[in-house]
Amino acid sequence: MGHTVEKIGGTSMSRLDVLMDTLFLRGGTDPYGRIFVVSAFGGITDMLLEHKKTDKAGVYAMFARADSDHGWHEALDQASDAMAAHHHRLLSHDADCTRADEFLRERIEGARNCLIDLQRLCSYGHFRLSQHMLQIRELLSGLGESHSALVATLMLKRAGVNARLIDLSGWRDEAELSLEQRITGAMRGIDPAAELPIVTGYAQCSEGLMREYDRGYSEVTFSCLAALTGAREAIIHKEFHLSSADPKLVGQDMVQKLGRTNYDVADQLSNMGMEAIHPSAAKTLRRAEVPLRVTNAFEPEDPGTLIDDRPADRPAVEIVTGIDVIALEVFEQDMVGVKGYDAAILDVLTRHNVRIVSKVSNANTITHYLDASLKVMRRVEKDLGNLYPQATISSRKLAIASVIGRDLNGLAVLTRGLQALSDNGLASVGASQGPRNVDTQFLLEREDLAPAIKALHGAFFARAQALSQAA
Repeated sequence: MGHTVEKIGGTSMSRLDVLMDTLFLRGGTDPYGRIFVVSAFGGITDMLLEHKKTDKAGVYAMFARADSDHGWHEALDQASDAMAAHHHRLLSHDADCTRADEFLRERIEGARNCLIDLQRLCSYGHFRLSQHMLQIRELLSGLGESHSALVATLMLKRAGVNARLIDLSGWRDEAELSLEQRITGAMRGIDPAAELPIVTGYAQCSEGLMREYDRGYSEVTFSCLAALTGAREAIIHKEFHLSSADPKLVGQDMVQKLGRTNYDVADQLSNMGMEAIHPSAAKTLRRAEVPLRVTNAFEPEDPGTLIDDRPADRPAVEIVTGIDVIALEVFEQDMVGVKGYDAAILDVLTRHNVRIVSKVSNANTITHYLDASLKVMRRVEKDLGNLYPQATISSRKLAIASVIGRDLNGLAVLTRGLQALSDNGLASVGASQGPRNVDTQFLLEREDLAPAIKALHGAFFARAQALSQAA
């Protein structure tokens, strides 16, 4: 049947003690035929870089500020203490704890000395610290995955499994390798049928994973590993099932597990900030014809949701989700019939690394719905104001609720969705539906997003829920 490549996220890694028997050891059955790609323990990458949601500074962000030597040193100590706390909680044998302590000390102090030396070097005018920040970001991010992979390997070996640590982080490796070379070299001679490889989610390579994918690097490593080793299936273990909506919003008893969908839907989810998998990782799996399965790590007996290229058997809504956005509106009366406005706006957004969720335009107005902070938007508005001094440029906090499915043809999603919002006392600022009929978007005031998702989910899943309860 071939092997699977399976990815474990940070929150699940923090609960290795709970997952060890059911997920890794399979309750005493054959644990082999799998390759695991692991993330850092929950919260560690946030401490090493910056908090993914709040932007609270970690080691990297403090080092980048360079306003004090003490800030990043203290942040590195705190990250080290947190990593040590994880392995002391999970490892039950003194020898394993000692091994993990020594490993962590070597990596942390090695990184510290590297940053100190770099700081000293860049105190000379011939060298610029800014030219090395990407390498620093990669160095720091790799610490978390290497540590968690070691801990998982030690736990498995203690349980009698022939586990092997596969460290792709390139620690003290002078070779300049591509991602493909890094993976194929590390996996050479490994037989998944006889041993259980534990692979770091971060891989050091000439392409620079952080440059291209930033915090999505572990899924890129995961997908490349699955493609290069000819996996029969790629599996992502999450802390929840891929469901018809967020159960926290609509209720655990109201949501339905997707069960099956395709990569097109996965792309729409990613656009809404609800990544089943990073879009680049999905592209790699799709090209290699490797199906993706998303499971609940804490329900290993459940097959989860299979994602492949198969179209839907019949039209159906599969999921309702949403995202907060900022509407950037550029209005200029002289825009009518003039080419180039849109391209210039896109150039500014690209320069400020702003992600576009959706856009609309008419004769004299172009509106982009953006996933960005207000701080970044102020810079964008300033640049656009310099570019088009006669234009009226404004930003507004809004949200988008999206109804998604492989095939929405004939379901009147736009009409039924607007009616559902109206029935629940909600007003849509705008709505759109493309000709491919895989998603319908409803533009709302931010405070209306959660009730809108609940209303839309109720409209499209109430009948299915009633039939399920009747059965």
